[in-house]
Amino acid sequence: MARVAVVAVGGNSLIKDKKHQSVEDQYACICETVSHMVDMIQDGWEIVVTHGNGPQVGFILLRSELARNELHTVPMDSAGADTQGAIGYQFQKAFHNEFLRRGMQKDAATVVTQVVVSADDPAFQKPTKPVGPFMDEAQAKERAAADGWAVMEDAGRGWRRVVPSPKPKKIVELKAIKTLVEAGEVVVAVGGGGVPVVEKDGMYEGVAAVIDKDYASGLLAANMGADTFLISTAVEKVYINFGKPEQKGLDVVTLEEAKKYMAEGHFAKGSMAPKVEAAIAFLEAGGTSAIITSPENMGKAVRGESGTRFVR
Repeated sequence: MARVAVVAVGGNSLIKDKKHQSVEDQYACICETVSHMVDMIQDGWEIVVTHGNGPQVGFILLRSELARNELHTVPMDSAGADTQGAIGYQFQKAFHNEFLRRGMQKDAATVVTQVVVSADDPAFQKPTKPVGPFMDEAQAKERAAADGWAVMEDAGRGWRRVVPSPKPKKIVELKAIKTLVEAGEVVVAVGGGGVPVVEKDGMYEGVAAVIDKDYASGLLAANMGADTFLISTAVEKVYINFGKPEQKGLDVVTLEEAKKYMAEGHFAKGSMAPKVEAAIAFLEAGGTSAIITSPENMGKAVRGESGTRFVR
């Protein structure tokens, strides 16, 4: 079989700015990213696309809150599944049209993916991930009392609901994803880190939580035996001493070096740190190569000409 790459695309990267948040704007961003991935496919790669969904889930929860006096509200796990379908549809359409333009015989399919988390994960005891709209303190405490929400003040901007962010343990639809890839399909999967579920007596039950997209994507890549795990982000490569006079871009980083840089605090917790941690986890699970780069440099990065490559 051809080389397999799991490519993780951030949810925020589908939204250029606050003036371009519509579905049409997001589709335009997806088309641009897909064109770079099709370059990889023409170079002989099979692709599994994963994506973030933070802003998109936020939109659904906001609509749900605004309409709560007219319609039932949408649970977190259903909102995650909704975005997997909607964003997956946009990727499928973009791939189909790009393949048509290039005269390629290939298809894309989306797998709405459940990801098992542990009910005993410490994250459930300390929810920290803000979701949904802002509220004033009185509204937040009212919802906490009425609906059992955990709420907290968010950086002086107002109060928000917070949910746990547990670590992913198992990709439920792994076999289906593998089967599609082996059949030559481009697969869109593990959207938003997957819909988080816990196991109870062998059954799955959705939970209100958010799984980090990069961690779940790395787990998928490791379980598939992917040749590379590529994380798409806003910058061409990873830097140490970012924003300082001694700033340095990294080309090739060993596993031990990556751990050292993490321990020294070179990577911001809300942005680059989870990506580097996901690359480390992929290598520790047996992966051979993880890459962090920008969408337009994907093709060059897998050829070793751009981006930051993490190796064991």
